[in-house]
Amino acid sequence: MDRFDAMQAFARVVETGSFTKAAETLHMSKTSVTQLVQQLEARLRVRLLNRTTRKVNVTADGAAYYERVLRILADVDDAETSLSSAAASPRGRLRVDVPSPLARMVLVPALPAFHAQYPDIQIDMGVSDRVVDIIDERVDCVVRGGELTDLSLVARHVGDLQLGVYAAPSYLAQAGTPLHPRELEDTQHRVVGFLWARSGKTFPYAMRRDGENLTVQGRYVFSVDDGNAYLAAGLAGVGVLWLPDYMAQAHRASGELLPLFAGWQLDPMPLYLAFAPNRHVSSKLRVFIDWVIALMAQHAPLAPRQKA
Repeated sequence: MDRFDAMQAFARVVETGSFTKAAETLHMSKTSVTQLVQQLEARLRVRLLNRTTRKVNVTADGAAYYERVLRILADVDDAETSLSSAAASPRGRLRVDVPSPLARMVLVPALPAFHAQYPDIQIDMGVSDRVVDIIDERVDCVVRGGELTDLSLVARHVGDLQLGVYAAPSYLAQAGTPLHPRELEDTQHRVVGFLWARSGKTFPYAMRRDGENLTVQGRYVFSVDDGNAYLAAGLAGVGVLWLPDYMAQAHRASGELLPLFAGWQLDPMPLYLAFAPNRHVSSKLRVFIDWVIALMAQHAPLAPRQKA
């Protein structure tokens, strides 16, 4: 038995919850993966996995062993990297998941420069606004807006999204221009609802001006859980939008969106890059994190109050 191969097979089974899926990702037969894990258990004299006809679950001993195996595999990867040209040029596959508008407007347009600097890094980018299970889906990191509720993750505050309220000229021509945020609660006005993945619900926005503080949710006839579709609905005149500056800038300049409620302010939305606490921060992940931070410094810099 090659212990290194056995450790890799065991770790992949834990992460995928399946011998079949583990075999597919390792480009091995299911029989080979099963035999490697069985040989590992025999050597350790400990049951690492509980197997049923439908699912594979890690035992308590297996979970503790998995944590150590991750560190060992990461150390081996780092050792190989340090003794190769990859020390100067990180390489390998990186799986990330980011919000759809951020991918389309910020990250993807900047990728040519990233790949020019790191040509050996392969990025598999999931583009979504859904909740991603970093461990089960074997994702290296996610970028998300709003406060993180999963306190088990390691989170890096990479930016602050400045928000504004906007509407298309076609909407304002039909519904009139609201002069006060409270008017969005009236029956003549409507907003585009954004369904947050963590709750599946819309939520009110806090706004303030000259000592006046209020929260506005508005009435919607259409809601969506994707940022690009949310923007498209606003451009089509479906309703009023709350948008980060980077999403609104080009459409505001072209006149496709008009700003509302001059003088009113909204708290910025924090942007986080998060990864699992037991996920080794490899050289390829480190340079990706640094790249995201540099991009956010241009498009969504940290608010001054956050720098203290």
